[in-house]
Amino acid sequence: MRLPEPCGPLSEGVVRALTAEATGPHPVPEPRAVGDVVLPLADRDLQLALWILYELHYRGYDGVDPGAEWDPLLLVSRAALERVFERAVRSLADDAAPEDGLGHVGDPAERVTRELTRMTVKEGPGETVRFLERRATREEFVSYLRRRAVHHLRESDPHSFLLPRLSGAAKVGLAELQYDEYGSGRPDRLHQELFAAALRSLDLSTDLASYAEEADAATLASVNVMSLFALNRRLRGAALGHLAAFEATSSLPCDRIARGARRLGLPDEVAAYYEEHVVADAVHEQLAIRTICGALVTDEPELADDVLMGARACLALDGIAGQAQLDAWLEARSAPRQSTGRRAG
Repeated sequence: MRLPEPCGPLSEGVVRALTAEATGPHPVPEPRAVGDVVLPLADRDLQLALWILYELHYRGYDGVDPGAEWDPLLLVSRAALERVFERAVRSLADDAAPEDGLGHVGDPAERVTRELTRMTVKEGPGETVRFLERRATREEFVSYLRRRAVHHLRESDPHSFLLPRLSGAAKVGLAELQYDEYGSGRPDRLHQELFAAALRSLDLSTDLASYAEEADAATLASVNVMSLFALNRRLRGAALGHLAAFEATSSLPCDRIARGARRLGLPDEVAAYYEEHVVADAVHEQLAIRTICGALVTDEPELADDVLMGARACLALDGIAGQAQLDAWLEARSAPRQSTGRRAG
């Protein structure tokens, strides 16, 4: 994959470091202090810089030394971006925490499964999903696919980093879930590949960099949080909480989105991708909440709060990204159309 085009000083500094011809560690120029970022979750420059650095741990870039993955100066730069990002994520999750004072009552594993179930049942399909089902035009639906491509073309990959960080029932449960996500032994059924097939059916590119270049800050943040949690072993509880919230709020929305694709007469591959998740994620919901998160907290009760933090962060960040998409559609619809004819004089 090629490097995305940067959008500001932070991402420019990262790209410049990755394309430098010098051998050895690559310093990242700091023309803009990371600490000066006021709203990290809405700062596209910071989110793109972080996304580019995270991608080094996945598939990397054409023409970039594979050794850059563990370049010490790049890791220092990533840590600086992560500190700002993590503080913002934790603050957002804290704002979403319940105020009933019951958060620490009872057995930790029971408390976590009960709270995960409560927050995901409460969530329900959002307005963005309803819009796609009933009102979206073909152009608007395609714009949604383009926005989600940054996530779905790497679907499930962040959580695979967690397997060596777990043991017992939680490890077995995650391996079972990932086996389904990766096609149950069939390369053509990889969920990533199913989404790529949906893009190809619409004559859209499967070039991840192009979608990162056009993604807004909210979308990048909703993807980056998975890498933040999964690539830092201390945040493994948050990573599994995020996974549980995502899986438990996927089945019904996917059913509605598939109906929207059928309503618009889009190629079968588009609806097929979402229909695959209707059944799969209904099963994954209980697997992720009870078998994976429940077992993790049984073995490591000190991670209970992190699990819930990760789940709240997932729902809040995905909600922000979805609302940004909906607002863009509604704004475009309400914008006055430019006249193509001359005014009568």
